[in-house]
Amino acid sequence: MLLPHKLIIQILLRLPVKSLIRFKSVCKLWFSLISHDPHFANSHFQLNSATHTRRILLMSTSTHQSRSIDFETSLDDDNASFSLNLPEGFRGLEITGSCRGFLLFCSSLSIYLWNPYLWNPSTGVHKHIPLSPFGFNLDAEYFYGFGYDDSTEDYLVVSMSRIDSGDPPLRLEYFSLKSNTWKEVEGPHFPYVFQEDEPKGGLLYKGAIHWVAYRYDLQTDVIVVFDLMERKLSYMLLPTDSDGSRLECGLWVYGEFLSVYTKYYTNDMVQIWVMKEYKVNSSWTMALALPSDPFFPLCCTKSDDIIGTDGEDGLVKYDKSGQCLEQHSYPNYYLRCNLTMYIDSLLSLPGGYGDNQQA
Repeated sequence: MLLPHKLIIQILLRLPVKSLIRFKSVCKLWFSLISHDPHFANSHFQLNSATHTRRILLMSTSTHQSRSIDFETSLDDDNASFSLNLPEGFRGLEITGSCRGFLLFCSSLSIYLWNPYLWNPSTGVHKHIPLSPFGFNLDAEYFYGFGYDDSTEDYLVVSMSRIDSGDPPLRLEYFSLKSNTWKEVEGPHFPYVFQEDEPKGGLLYKGAIHWVAYRYDLQTDVIVVFDLMERKLSYMLLPTDSDGSRLECGLWVYGEFLSVYTKYYTNDMVQIWVMKEYKVNSSWTMALALPSDPFFPLCCTKSDDIIGTDGEDGLVKYDKSGQCLEQHSYPNYYLRCNLTMYIDSLLSLPGGYGDNQQA
């Protein structure tokens, strides 16, 4: 008994991406629907927004491979992870952003002029971004971000570069995938300094990209915020230190809140702070403290376990009480910078699915 075509589509819309990728080989109609129909991909993304499969992508710069891990399962479960081959042209690049199933890869070393790339690990689609026409300074340090503007249905690749002798010293620009153009953000002097050893990619949260930087006119570290809809730069204060002895800090999302992890010289703990009300500095609350040996939080599971890196080649999982649940090493993977969290999706990019597509 044949099912109506509309009913088949409704059934397919409720399947996970991994299953849909396999089902492309069922018939030409399904292949076309799953691979090339942007309406189907967008409907699937919206319908499954609450149950998206969230994964961690690890990247090895030495072996040119990557590994995808379902972090809701045990870190020791080999069936929950699989290896991926990075597309040609990605060698030497770093993961600098994640949004709606697409990852942004850029070179943070200004001596290299590689184009930024976007890649969907679920579908294999990848697209290169042209270099900015505003120039590339060999002496500058570059920081990036990647996000989606709901108001215009456009993806933006954001670039900030700083050079002490430059005019202006901090340049802010973004690339619109919808218009296929770069635009420089002009405005008042941007008094920020980014640390060279900080991760080069910004954190996407609430329609904005966030970085930690030093604001030299205030002589303090702050969170720099680029609003993807308003195309404006602003800042927020970090939680107040008890003794001003912060060793380092980083951004992530804990549950539904913007969060900061901080390390201190005076003890061996990592403090987790959450911003209970977004953009309200007084709402910073210290949520918990974890052992630091070292530990860099990345994400949390649906059961509120916290997963992060040990600063080298291992992932570590803690529960809310600070008890270490699991630790798993990945030889040949340096995980301090070369990892990110992403979701499975079939989404396309403005102007088409990209430069290349795997069947």
